[in-house]
Order: sequence, then C-alpha cells, then structure tokens
Amino acid sequence: MTTSKRCCSRKRWLQAASSAPLLLVLCLLAGRTAAADDVPGWLRDAARDASTNAEQDAEAVILYDEQQTTVKDNGEVETLYRRAYLILRTAGHEYGKLFVPFDSQTRITSIKAWCLPKQGKEYSVKEKDAAEIGFSEEFYSDLHHKVLEIPAADPGNVVGYEYVQKSRPFILQDEWTFQGELPVRRARFTLNLPGTWEFSSYWMHYTEQKPQSTTPTQTVWEVTNVPPIKHEQDMPPVGSVEGRMGVTYHPPSGGSGALGPTNWQQIGTWYAGLAATALQPTPEIEQKVRELTAGKTAWRDKLQALTSYVQSGIRYVAIEIGIGGFQPHNAADIFRHQYGDCKDKATLLRVMLHETGIESYYALAQVDRGIVTPEFASAITFNHVIVAIPIPDGESTQTLFATVTDPKLGRLLFFDPTDTYVPLGYLPSPLQENYVLVARPEGGELVRLPLLAPATNQLVRRAKLQLNPDGSLSGTVDETRLGSEASDERAKLLGAAGSERAKLLEDFLGGFLAGFHLTQASVTNLDRVGDSLGLHYQFTADRYAKSAGDLLMVRPRVLGEKSSGIAEEESRHFPVEFSEASLQTDDFEITLPPGYVVDDAPRPMQADAPFASYKSQIQVDNSKIHYTRTYQVKQVLVPVDQMEQLRRFNRQVATDEYSSVVLRKASQ
Repeated sequence: MTTSKRCCSRKRWLQAASSAPLLLVLCLLAGRTAAADDVPGWLRDAARDASTNAEQDAEAVILYDEQQTTVKDNGEVETLYRRAYLILRTAGHEYGKLFVPFDSQTRITSIKAWCLPKQGKEYSVKEKDAAEIGFSEEFYSDLHHKVLEIPAADPGNVVGYEYVQKSRPFILQDEWTFQGELPVRRARFTLNLPGTWEFSSYWMHYTEQKPQSTTPTQTVWEVTNVPPIKHEQDMPPVGSVEGRMGVTYHPPSGGSGALGPTNWQQIGTWYAGLAATALQPTPEIEQKVRELTAGKTAWRDKLQALTSYVQSGIRYVAIEIGIGGFQPHNAADIFRHQYGDCKDKATLLRVMLHETGIESYYALAQVDRGIVTPEFASAITFNHVIVAIPIPDGESTQTLFATVTDPKLGRLLFFDPTDTYVPLGYLPSPLQENYVLVARPEGGELVRLPLLAPATNQLVRRAKLQLNPDGSLSGTVDETRLGSEASDERAKLLGAAGSERAKLLEDFLGGFLAGFHLTQASVTNLDRVGDSLGLHYQFTADRYAKSAGDLLMVRPRVLGEKSSGIAEEESRHFPVEFSEASLQTDDFEITLPPGYVVDDAPRPMQADAPFASYKSQIQVDNSKIHYTRTYQVKQVLVPVDQMEQLRRFNRQVATDEYSSVVLRKASQ
C-alpha cells in the first residue's frame, strides 16, 4: 500500500542488488572513491567509541544513529539521516552499502559517506559516486534508489553516512525506529517545528524516554545502549517487538493540506474522502454485475458471486505513483485493465456490491500481526486494504466466520479480495486477531478482527496401512483440509507445475519414511476455493518397522509431526506465535503381518495447556492397530511466562510421537 522513504535495510539492499542487471551491480560494487578530507565531527566522535566490548557475536555495531526532521510552515519536511557502524565481522561488510529511495514526492538533496580504517587512509564517497536503480516491489512505481558502496567496510573499521531527503508528505507523522538486528550505542531523534505547530509522541515496545532538551521549536530524544533483537524461532514479526517512537505534528489550525491525525476517527474520514472519487460505476461495470448476479436474489448468493469475481478474476498488479501508494485508481480503470493492487480490488468490489444494494467500507489493515498499536493513531502503520461489509438484520452468519459485532457499526463481515485462496467467510491468517481501521466519511473505527475457531482450520488425515513381516509398510492416505489448512496447501499446489506437485508430497513423506515410493496421488477440489481440499495418495516404505529377533517395533504415528523444539532455548525473550488456531486429527489403521501379535503398546496420552491440547490413544483389534490423535491450537500467542508450559507440552507430544508398539511372533 505504501513505500517507506527511509534508507533500505541491508537485507533489502541485497534483494535489490540480486534483481538488478549484472552489469549494473558490478558498476555499483566498483565505485569511485577519494581520500577523505571532510570527515564530519559527529562521525569522528562516534569512532572514538569504537571498542568492541561485549558485542563480539554481532556482525557490526551501530555507534551512532541520528534522525533530524525539520518541518516548515508550508508543510514541507526535510529529514537528515546519519549513521556510523563499527564493522566486527567479515559478514558486516554489507553494512557498507547505502541504498536510499526517492520518488516524485521525495527528493534526495545530498548523500555523503566515509570510511575511517583502523590503519591507513580515510575514504570519502559522494552523490556523484552513486548509481541509480529503478526498482520496487510493485509492478510499476516512480520509486528509485541511489546506491553508494563505502570502501573498506572491513572488520575493525568504522563506516558512516549521512543523507538528506525533502518531501511534502500527505501524512504529518513519523516513526523513529531505533532498535533492530544490531546493538546500538547511541541513537538520537530531533524534531524541529515552526513555533506555532504542535506535536504528540508515543513510545512502543520500549520504556518512554523524556526529551533530552526542549525549546519552543526543537525537541530532542536520545536512547543509549539499545540491545539487538536476536531472532528466535517462531517469534512475532520484528515490527511488533522493536523499540520505536511515533510522532504526529500539525499546525494549530490543521490547515497545512496534509493529514495530521490525532485519532482514528480522523484517519478514517481522511481515507474515505481520499478514495471517494474512485467509487464511480460505469455502464460496463453495471452490465457485469447484472451478468454475475442474474437469477440471484439472496444477499449471500449475490455477495458470493461478486467477491469470487474480484478475488479470482482481477489480477494483483500494483502501480503506485505519488499518492498512489494510498489512493486507489478509478473503478473504471481497474475494470477495464482487469488488474489492480489491494486497494484497487477493494474499490472495484465496493462499486459492484453497491450496484446490487450491498454497502461496504474500506478497512485499512496491516499484514503483520501486532504492528498496529491502538494507543497511537497512525495512517502510515497500514500496508493493506480489505473490505468490511455490513450484514443485514436477520441474515445468518453461519459459515461467515470473519464476522465482528461492533458497538457502533453493528455486524460486519470482513473479506480480503487480494488473497486468491481464502474464501468468503474466512480471513488470511495474519489478519486474524489483528486490527483494521474501518474508514467511513463519518469517521474511522478501529476494529479487532477475530481469531477463527480451531474447527474452521482443519486437517483430517486417515490412513489404512499394511505392515509386512520384513518391516515394510504400504497403504493409502486420505487428507481433508478446511480453512487455512486448505488455503495454504492449495497455494503450494497451484503454484507448482504438475511434476513439481508430486515432489511436494514426496518431500513431505521423506520427512517420516525411509526408502519410500509414492505409487499414486490425486487432488480434489483444487480449483474450488470455497470447498474442502482433498488429497489421496498411496505409498510403500521399506524397513519401516525395526526388527530385533522375533520382535518388530513399529511407530504408530506414521505421518505428521506436532511437537517442536521452539521453547528449548535456555532463555527466551519473545513470545511464540502460531499462524492460526487449528484442529488436526490423525486416524491410522495398521494391519499386522501374519503371525504377529501386540506384545506392548504405549498408554494413552493427554496434554493440556492454555494455548493447545493433545490427545492420543492406541486400540488393538484382533490383527490391527488403531492409532488416533487430536491436536488443537487454541491461541496464536504464547507469552514468555508460559514457555515452561510450552516446553513441557512439546515434550509430552514428542514422547507420544516417537513411541513404538512392540510386536512379537505368536507361539505356533
């Protein structure tokens, strides 16, 4: 939906460089350098603090990070960025690459960079040494980047840069993010405002720091010794845990022409007005609506027809120029070209729904759970748009699981027309238990989307298998998937060519079976997004059971793994996040080889925790072993204070998953 104008991260730079033409990348890496005679005082001061201390496990350390935002009376904003790194490891060389975005609304007025080696001459690079890349994540955008490579970004050396951007933003807000993957010795944010302007600030995921200094026109904040965010398995998105401060500023009269929001209601009104001109039908759109809804009188039938059309018939293509990161294109253009981005698809769907008498609203969303902070009203927080549809009185919400009852807006059904594989009534996993802003001319309402019940996301796996005296195993497996279990698997299968689909299944089987052969596989309802997805396959596996004399040891849990080692770290700093609530069941029937009986079998297992539950049992019926289990995820976030419970839960599940039934030859 929007594009950041801040310097791109190291990871983003590498992605950009890898997608650029090889010749251009070689030119970038060659660079032009000169001996430095203009090293600024701030960089020399930072370099004096270039001891490694206890940060030896990092690739680099940020010695100094500064952002100065200067706002003029006319709403123009000038932002100065400065950063100094001490390179600690060879991999830290990538922090010597500077990648600065600009577009028609944001100009770069200066770029400079330097290297201060431990020994030898100092280096300087300037804007004339920069190369330009025109790339973005969108199909077409006016976003470009200037790239500088700072020489000698080697262990023990200090590299630094500064650049200035000028813009006339549509939204008078800023976010100062001072915590990331590297330790930070010192970070500073300066806000310079005209004397009559006002501002408010809000700290997120970090203890609030009072300003270092304050004058009628300048406020300075500073933090020191900020620890890095070290990746932990299945942790929440970095943006939901990193320390940052949000700032909103505006003139007392609010007359700058840009949005200086103080609450969610203002943001909703602003966006509804910004997008209003795009919501105009055309005769062609009206004709298409009549065609799609012909013979349909029920509200849900009309809704299903139109949502399916926009979801699957309109391709996702983003063209963002200027305010196009926020403002949708006209419905007429979207329909004519048959493509658009998330806000475009939402726009066309809203126009088509309106033609049938179904009203709807834009709902501004964030694709990462936990980023939106209710206490800080921010338009720049959102990066996605979906649709909120009021449900008429008396209309059943059965199977419409993505429904919220709001005190002001009543019953609302939320639908994401961008996600091709999530049907009406469901929500993509990242949007569940996440906030959206319903934008109306009367004002915006921040709404928390529901976490869909475990039963809406189901995986049912049933197998009938034959164990042979030599330990080999063969048989058939049937899987039925609903909700996200279906949409995720459907996306994988439809994204793979025919031969690659079998490889996906083979990779899955290879995680549990040695020496297996996939003999047959088929899929049902692959293209029917609203229906359950079915998988049917047959296999043989050599030496599945382990033999010891007259004994055979067989693992009754043949396929699938629910246990995990994600809580086994000595110390955990962040919660564990599951993608969604789900209900998964296995039912494995294993016919014993002739002449064998069960000598010993594991006891039933039951494990319960606030976030999940697990239950299994084994029944022996004449010549068959019948193993069943149920695994349920009940909440998506496991807080740090529940890590011991999660650790104990996973160990109980693992004990069951790796237990064996002992078979012996019956007496003759």
